[in-house]
Amino acid sequence: MSKSNKKRKVIIMGAAGRDFHNFNTMYRDNDQVDIIAFTATQIPDIDGRKYPAKLAGKLYPKGIPIYEEKELLGLIAKHNIDEVIFSYSDVPYQYVMDKAAHVTAAGARFALEGGDPTMIKSTKPVVAVCAIRTGCGKSQTTRRVAEILQELGKKVVAIRHPMPYGDLTKQINQRFAKLSDLDKHNCTIEEREEYEPHIRAGVIIYAGIDYEKIIRDAEKEADVILWDGGNNDMPFYKPDLLITVVDPHRAGHELSYYPGQNNLLMADAVVINKIDSADADGISEVRANIYSQNPDAVVIDAASPLTVDKPQLIKGKKVLVIEDGPTLTHGEMAYGAGVVAAEKFGAAELVDPRPYTVRSISETFEKYPNIGILLPAMGYGDSQVKDLETTINKTKCDVVIIATPIDLSRILKINKPTVRVSYNLQEIGSPNLTEVLTDFVSRGKKSSAKKSKK
Repeated sequence: MSKSNKKRKVIIMGAAGRDFHNFNTMYRDNDQVDIIAFTATQIPDIDGRKYPAKLAGKLYPKGIPIYEEKELLGLIAKHNIDEVIFSYSDVPYQYVMDKAAHVTAAGARFALEGGDPTMIKSTKPVVAVCAIRTGCGKSQTTRRVAEILQELGKKVVAIRHPMPYGDLTKQINQRFAKLSDLDKHNCTIEEREEYEPHIRAGVIIYAGIDYEKIIRDAEKEADVILWDGGNNDMPFYKPDLLITVVDPHRAGHELSYYPGQNNLLMADAVVINKIDSADADGISEVRANIYSQNPDAVVIDAASPLTVDKPQLIKGKKVLVIEDGPTLTHGEMAYGAGVVAAEKFGAAELVDPRPYTVRSISETFEKYPNIGILLPAMGYGDSQVKDLETTINKTKCDVVIIATPIDLSRILKINKPTVRVSYNLQEIGSPNLTEVLTDFVSRGKKSSAKKSKK
């Protein structure tokens, strides 16, 4: 048999999300390709496992092994790999090309999958909310979109970007309609942060691994599918309306991160969030970049004002601030809403948790040394949740400010007074999301929000 007729040997680089989706949509039943392995990064404890046979399909009756990404070059040499497919997100272009250089130097091709071939088509209208970086404010934007669609009389079912950190065979297709479902599916802190706000708003939410199965079930009970994108990834479904959130606190990242720039280029509407707290130069730079890259997109100005339940506890106190984990780690933000609240309400000191961290929380700070003076809410499993609780209770402070999407004091036993910081999207002027979504609903699936540049 000539080399051209041999199966192409492939490794998929990932982080337990886009990698599995690319496999499911492009390679699961493709007998021209032999997927030798997945490699994993970003997600603790995912390596050393298998993509199970139940998900891998008939071509892989033993499943597919998952290795740590640091083993990639050895795997290329050992298996004479033909191609490596990069399949994760929220990384700078220099990072992507560094991986490409190592892979091609090792003798394999380096590839990225296009967005469209991996986007599953739905029978129902799809509104997708994505971002150019983790921590832009996609979650509150998604909540606002769901609220408006409900006001317009639509039954909204949300589908969340995957976070499969547990038993993969139990996470193929998960449905969350009530808070007890979070316990039923043994959800991590990160999963709870994304699912709980939807449930409280009366929105059913699906997540999992097999997004073909998920969409077909969701379609049965939805007028509109709301794709709640994560980790600045591209949508898994073909959107009829794509809304992309950008962050003027990180001006320029919309042109230098993968695949955030893709989301900007594909957007029908772009939300410039955090206008209330960003400086004028950052806002102007982001606005200019939107117009240069996607001049037909509707541009919506927005803020994410804070709500603080007990501001009187902050003034003059030493405070430990806890922020959303992914925003601080691969999102690279040095502060968030909790730090803003601490400064606004007169905290005497932000307490650095580093001297008090234990085990996996210490490892997080070692891996991401540029985290500011605050604590990322890491909780990918029971042991890490316990490490987070121990770190909080060891930290010598007067008050704990919780600025995560859910109230951690309901999950953790915290031995100090707590203050809860929350935030919602607030559009400024016109155009706004109500106008865009009203137009979308009136036009149906063929809607496009894009208008001429003003």
